[in-house]
Amino acid sequence: MSGDVSESLRPGMAKEPSLIVITGPTASGKTRRAVDLAKAIGGEIISADSRQIYRGMDLGTGKDIEEYGDIPFHLIDICPAGYKYNLYEFLRDYESVRREIIARGKRPILCGGTGLYVESVLKGLRLPEVPENTVLRLSLEGKSLDELTEILSSMKSLHNMTDVDTSKRAIRAIEIQTYYNEHPDAAVNAEPHPLTDAVVIGVDVDRETRRRRITERLHARLDSGMVDEVRRLLDSGIQAADLIYYGLEYKFLTLFITGALGYEEMVSGLEIAIHQFAKRQMTWFRGMEKRGFPIHWLPYDLSASDFVDRVMSLI
Repeated sequence: MSGDVSESLRPGMAKEPSLIVITGPTASGKTRRAVDLAKAIGGEIISADSRQIYRGMDLGTGKDIEEYGDIPFHLIDICPAGYKYNLYEFLRDYESVRREIIARGKRPILCGGTGLYVESVLKGLRLPEVPENTVLRLSLEGKSLDELTEILSSMKSLHNMTDVDTSKRAIRAIEIQTYYNEHPDAAVNAEPHPLTDAVVIGVDVDRETRRRRITERLHARLDSGMVDEVRRLLDSGIQAADLIYYGLEYKFLTLFITGALGYEEMVSGLEIAIHQFAKRQMTWFRGMEKRGFPIHWLPYDLSASDFVDRVMSLI
């Protein structure tokens, strides 16, 4: 599945890579692989999951904290549920944690399936903090997602379609692009500076196995109390709209709890949505390879020692 390997990222480099990435679609077993590698090389894990940063959102995001054992992990449980964490904050927090890990003499391992986060790190993207533009937001209120998408596409090329997943995200993307247009110095500083010595490992799981694992995991989490987890979040005062914003489990379970969906309808719809999400993840990863970030795909069912040996042969 790997694309053409650019010279700057070719394995067999003379020095150790500055970063190792473990990525792949949901339910591929990324965390366990990152832990196996961290044990072998003295690593610490930085999460690249856009929802695991929220406290109290555990089963729905698949944190599986017990898998880490005594391996240090970062950027998990750092924000309250209901908060709208963004790419700027992730890149800021990632860089801070990466420096701390290196200062301790350990090796950073970025692990997660949020393609936007992973690729932004590999690009060396630097984003200025963009303040809210109240006047602009008011002018965009009431516009459809299609209208917002058209506005954004007139301002820039839409390589990242997650910008227009929802109206809220589209408005924020327009706000950011407007800021760049009005502050060209900030846009210049945001130009990427790609890493030239990162090694990206993808956990490769065939489609049928992936679908089976997604279905099994969903039902296991429902049996473990995922509905109660979302109900507790709602009871704590978090608005239903804020949980729906996070998508997938939190969207469908909130709709069930608030009476908009029946239980079987919720489970069926959620399962389909997770399968579609995994497909979108794989589309993103293929796009990364085309954009010059080769991914070395390793089978999901390798033994721990074989997986580590294969990674070590690449770094």
